[in-house]
Amino acid sequence: MATLTYDFTGRTVIVTGAAQGIGAEMAAFFARAGADVVAVDLDAERLGDVAARAGARMVVGDVSATSTADAAVTAALEATGRVDVLVNNAGILRDNVVWKITDDDWDLVLGVHAGGTFRMTRACTPVFRAQGSGRIVNVTSYTGLHGNVGQANYATAKAGIIGFTKTAAKELARFGVTVNAISPNAATRMVESIPEERRREIELQAPLGRFGEPSEMCAAVGFLASDEAAYITGVVLPVDGGLSM
Repeated sequence: MATLTYDFTGRTVIVTGAAQGIGAEMAAFFARAGADVVAVDLDAERLGDVAARAGARMVVGDVSATSTADAAVTAALEATGRVDVLVNNAGILRDNVVWKITDDDWDLVLGVHAGGTFRMTRACTPVFRAQGSGRIVNVTSYTGLHGNVGQANYATAKAGIIGFTKTAAKELARFGVTVNAISPNAATRMVESIPEERRREIELQAPLGRFGEPSEMCAAVGFLASDEAAYITGVVLPVDGGLSM
């Protein structure tokens, strides 16, 4: 479990894709750090468990829908009157080779990853502007830069998030908002869908020789969301055991 080094007391944090994996760990991390957490996910049952353990408020919905983004911000404002940190983590896989990807699977993956990141950011921006401050941390992927067989939709979405991160960083800087991303290599449910032989190949490519634990991503997100990172924006931070070197 990541060591707690940051104090987010009095801060309100929205985490999407919070029902499991990295998102669940981040919701718990920020809660332990004293933040008021709004946890967002489509999986109501798992999200309820995470919210109960973290003492977080929950918003059940699909982040590719504007209504969900608006509901998350409304929940935060009604509870605390502010939003300080947005973590765009929600994701989904619909893997297949290019010639077998359906329109629905293409649209779904881009809608959740890229569309969700955009809609959540758009919904939070008026609050950040009014406050004169804010932190956005997006979750992208090594695949977004290097591609991966069977994941053209996912790679496109994650590459898009990198471009979005850099553009939003330039646009929102004038309002005291930083926008950064992490590129994780963690043992999540998505990784479990990769064939075992391929998973082992990826492990061996990383100098540290393993996938990270979801909890190990929290320290990087916590840093980028902290006051100490006030002069960092538009950065994609690899948290991948050296895989991207």
